[in-house]
Amino acid sequence: MFRLAAAILTISALPAFGSQCIQLAHLPDAKIWNASVSPDEVQITFVGHSAFRIETGQGRVAVTDFYGDPGPGKVPDAVTMNHAHSSHWTAFPPEEITHHLRGWGDEGEAAEHWVQLDDLLIRNIPTDIRDWGGEWERDGNSIFVFEYEGLCIGHLGHLHHTPTEEDFAMIGRLDIVLAPVDGGYTMPIDQMIEVMQRVRARVIIPMHIFRSGSLERFLTGMSDSFEIDFHDGASITYSARTLPAVPTIKVMAPAVRDGGFGIDDGG
Repeated sequence: MFRLAAAILTISALPAFGSQCIQLAHLPDAKIWNASVSPDEVQITFVGHSAFRIETGQGRVAVTDFYGDPGPGKVPDAVTMNHAHSSHWTAFPPEEITHHLRGWGDEGEAAEHWVQLDDLLIRNIPTDIRDWGGEWERDGNSIFVFEYEGLCIGHLGHLHHTPTEEDFAMIGRLDIVLAPVDGGYTMPIDQMIEVMQRVRARVIIPMHIFRSGSLERFLTGMSDSFEIDFHDGASITYSARTLPAVPTIKVMAPAVRDGGFGIDDGG
């Protein structure tokens, strides 16, 4: 049912600057990117569904699971997309956006992205998805990781299965995770809890929320090791220096109210 995991980039293909977030357990020759001694901030703003604006202190902007709405502000430098459902991608991203990063490749090939925008690095880890007939499409979507000034942010996209050991190694350390908690369209809540316990991020932002019950089950299952913080606003700002001392789940009120924003495509 699941694909045979493989690293999306071979060691020889890793850029010279390497990554500051990839684990070394499975990649003994990977280079480490030395983080800045003065980390800057990243603002994460909920746009809709699974789309978030990630804005760096240097003015770079990326939008995750882009369905056409970039949110308020400057035109994004890059957008990431996943094609499990139409609410996670668009076939016609605006031309003024320089980088259109699809989480799936052409003709069944895995997507491979490693995009450097000043100090913002965007990379992906392919995952499998269920198709409409209940079969599995290998490398049909991607987890996207955004690295900036020592901060590692992971957007799980439309994750349908527990990542493999090789996947976890390529994901690496994550400080902030945007995780779908719908409980059915992506993964069952108990499986998502297991993934989050394995990742051990300092901040989890629930997304893809369609039912209050699934969110409540997720929060209950995580409450032994995470503080729960209900946030009224649509944006949060962190740097590597200002992450909470206690692991925290930040529940954005707009993401809870938004639900599926009226798109009836199965999530």
